[in-house]
Amino acid sequence: MARANEWAGKVLALVKGGNSAAAIAQIKVAPSVKDLRALQTALAALQPAGRWRDVEVAVSDNIDALSAPRLHRSP
Repeated sequence: MARANEWAGKVLALVKGGNSAAAIAQIKVAPSVKDLRALQTALAALQPAGRWRDVEVAVSDNIDALSAPRLHRSP
């Protein structure tokens, strides 16, 4: 049985509660791209698209950052 995506729900609750700064901080330390995509889908499902523009930008930026291959790795 697959685990429920609790992280996206918790961050979405922060966004809905009006604490976008805390939501962006959580987005920056997201566990995986899968969790970020789940959050992006949940944000898109909300009616007023573009209401939390800064959060949407943070999600897309961090998806790009986590998806990109690393240029180098530390030893």
